[in-house]
Amino acid sequence: MVNKAYEKVKEFIKENYKILLVYIILFIVLTYRLPYYIYVGGGTIDVNKRIEVVNETISKGSFNLAYVSEIKATIPTLLLSKVFKSWDVVKIDDLTLSDNEDEKDVLVRDRLYLNDANQNAIKVAYEKAFKTFKITNVDLVVAYIIEDAKTDMKIGDIITEIGGQKITNFDDLTKFIKEYDIDENIEFTVKRSDKIVKCYAVLQKINDSNVIGISFLQNFKYETDPKISFKFKKDESGPSGGLMTAISIYDKLVEEDITNGLKIVGTGTINSDGTVGAIGGVKYKLQGAVKAKADVFVVPNGENYDEVMAIMKKEKYKIKIIGVSTFDDAIKELNKLKK
Repeated sequence: MVNKAYEKVKEFIKENYKILLVYIILFIVLTYRLPYYIYVGGGTIDVNKRIEVVNETISKGSFNLAYVSEIKATIPTLLLSKVFKSWDVVKIDDLTLSDNEDEKDVLVRDRLYLNDANQNAIKVAYEKAFKTFKITNVDLVVAYIIEDAKTDMKIGDIITEIGGQKITNFDDLTKFIKEYDIDENIEFTVKRSDKIVKCYAVLQKINDSNVIGISFLQNFKYETDPKISFKFKKDESGPSGGLMTAISIYDKLVEEDITNGLKIVGTGTINSDGTVGAIGGVKYKLQGAVKAKADVFVVPNGENYDEVMAIMKKEKYKIKIIGVSTFDDAIKELNKLKK
């Protein structure tokens, strides 16, 4: 029975090998991944679908995150980018911070940035709403490794010990590293994908400073009252939603309806002190807001605001633009809105 089936398959392949070969070549041509991303437009996400606060107040309008839509480049999509002039092609190498990084490192770091933005948003919103929160844990996470660093650590590693001494913050790290000499091998214990791993880094003198060539993020974990939870998807990352996340959390904590019944889309990073930072891809995010028929688009002051206003003038979009430099600016401006 098996032999008969095998003979039939072999005969079929022999009779149709030319057409099968064409199909195989077409499959490879259509699906082969090229070292590019293609930015094809923007979109919006209702923050209510990503954040929950216990006993939150309900607003009539909505706050929405703006994002850039991107696709992985193949031969067909790369050819289409020549036809659709609004599609922008970006080399994957341009997204990495050094030659020793790859696409996976970029994705891991962007996820770290999302988490950092969310923690900053919690701190700012709960402080401004006079709600209770406290730090319960601090992780020191590897965010960037320079090309000249001598180490086997990876982006996303959580530092737990240096030379057998426990590490919980930047101060611990700085203090313990000062105990080592130039060119000395430093043993690190890290948590990597739920495994405990021993790593090393060599202390070097670079630009007159004694460094190991690694940048870290402090990942704070908070206990809040009321409790808050995030539901971001695995493919959602980056820090550019920080401002809108902070505003949305604040809106859920206070009695006033900060939305004033409007659909508000925005972008911008948020620091722990409430300052707002610039972002990339603002033109796509504005397009997404317009497409979603938003009433308001909130954008960082400076270069981002100037770019948006130039696009507004050219395209004659009918949407209100609010430029902000701080969280307080944003709340002040939004409180002026009336539907």
